[in-house]
Amino acid sequence: MQTTTHTTDTELLVDTARKAAEGAQAKFLAEWPANTGGNEYGEPMYCGFAWVTIHPEHKGNTRLGTLERRVIESMGFRKDWTGKAYQLWNCTGYAGQSMDVKEAGAQAYAEVLRGAGFKAYMGSRAD
Repeated sequence: MQTTTHTTDTELLVDTARKAAEGAQAKFLAEWPANTGGNEYGEPMYCGFAWVTIHPEHKGNTRLGTLERRVIESMGFRKDWTGKAYQLWNCTGYAGQSMDVKEAGAQAYAEVLRGAGFKAYMGSRAD
C-alpha cells in the first residue's frame, strides 16, 4: 500500500469504491426478481449486516503504520473490536435489511480497495 496518499487521492478512492458498491447493489436488486421470482418487499428476506475490513500492513508504532492508520481513518473506517483491523459498516448507507444486498456492495467496495493495495475483505453476519 502506498502510504504517501494525498487527501484528493483518498477521496477519489472512496468515491470510486462507493460507486462500485452502489452499482453492485443495484445490479443485484435488478437481477434478483428475475432469478427468484421476487417477493413483496423487493429484496431477499434474509436480514443482516455487511462491512468492509482493512488489515493495516505496517505496525502501528512505526511512522509508516501511523500514517497508514490516518489514511484508513480518513476513509471513514474505525477500529474493530480487536483493535488491530479497521471496519466500515454498510458502506453505501443502504436502508434495506437484506444481508445479500449489503454483501454485494461490501464485496465490490473491498475489491476496489484491494486494487489500490489495501488488505480489504468483506464480512457479514445475520441478524
